[in-house]
Amino acid sequence: MAQVERDPVGISRVERAQVVIPCDELAPTLEFFTGRLGMVVDTIFPADSPRVAVVSGHGITLRLEEGAPGAPGVIRLEVAGDPGGEDRRELTAPNGTVVRMESAGSTVVVPEGVQELVVTHLADAEWGLGRAGMRYRDLIPGRLGGRFVASHISIPEGGPVPDYVHYHHIRFQMIYCHRGWVRVAYEDQGEPMVLRSGDCFLQPPGIRHRVLESSPGLEVIEIGCPAVHDTHADHEMVLPTGRVLPERDFGGQRFVHHVAAEAEWRPWRHSGFAYRDTGIAAATDGLAGVGVARPTGAESTETTRHSAEFMFGFVLGGSAVLTVEGHPEESLATGDSFVIPAGPAYSLGDCSPDLEILDVTLPASPPIRA
Repeated sequence: MAQVERDPVGISRVERAQVVIPCDELAPTLEFFTGRLGMVVDTIFPADSPRVAVVSGHGITLRLEEGAPGAPGVIRLEVAGDPGGEDRRELTAPNGTVVRMESAGSTVVVPEGVQELVVTHLADAEWGLGRAGMRYRDLIPGRLGGRFVASHISIPEGGPVPDYVHYHHIRFQMIYCHRGWVRVAYEDQGEPMVLRSGDCFLQPPGIRHRVLESSPGLEVIEIGCPAVHDTHADHEMVLPTGRVLPERDFGGQRFVHHVAAEAEWRPWRHSGFAYRDTGIAAATDGLAGVGVARPTGAESTETTRHSAEFMFGFVLGGSAVLTVEGHPEESLATGDSFVIPAGPAYSLGDCSPDLEILDVTLPASPPIRA
């Protein structure tokens, strides 16, 4: 069998990279990129009748070349704040290159969303392949109009995870460990920490982190708002950072590592049920409430309504029957999940003694009894 050359195109010897931008006439195109876009000339030749100019700026290097093959292309420039009127949002160079000005996204855009009943059953699950080789199961297929995403994530084999330092441009994001364990490094939170079954992380906006390794059969529940959000790699930061800043503010929130083994159980919003609070309500200043509820003798909850923007439950163990006004009853078992819309009366009945439910609400406020 022939030996495969490890570096067939000489990548290891590359010193710099340029994107070729063809043009019919160099002078007007060069004036556009330097005068209008503020780029600078790095190279130009031949001196007596220039036909090629290399310009750089805004993180890119372009090779403007008369008669080069190919299309003039599209360049996207991120700008701070609003780019301005339509005449500033899209420019066209003399050679036909389109330059689009778009907001750098310093403000998270959250869709208005919709309220609807969503019930998913583990027995009907369809798993897809996601980032870094993780398996994803969508718990809110319709995404509530783009406002929320909830995922059941699994790493069947375990071991090192091919992740990289990254962060999310997001309003809210939490990770709950359902089974197994995962080791993660977080910005300014000390050495990498292990999230075990029953534990929970609040990942505040912009915090750099990296998933390092997991147990075989890891399962976590991840909830985010908005449903579609940017994930950015950070190629400069090395984790851990060597700092421990538990009170550091990230976009108005603090990092949370809730350890189930150290938690206290207190009364829930429904009588006859206990609740362990993860501390996310305090860390988000009431933006979200996250905890685990279980019965302490009751077989059902009171009939209740709520006016929250989001109420989500995931059955961690046991079984129950969900009743929502205007809808058929839904039998729930371990691995099933539900979103209850604001307005209709609802209740949980036939709760098994071993029932445990991950309870997530935005904002962190109790519902109103019917």
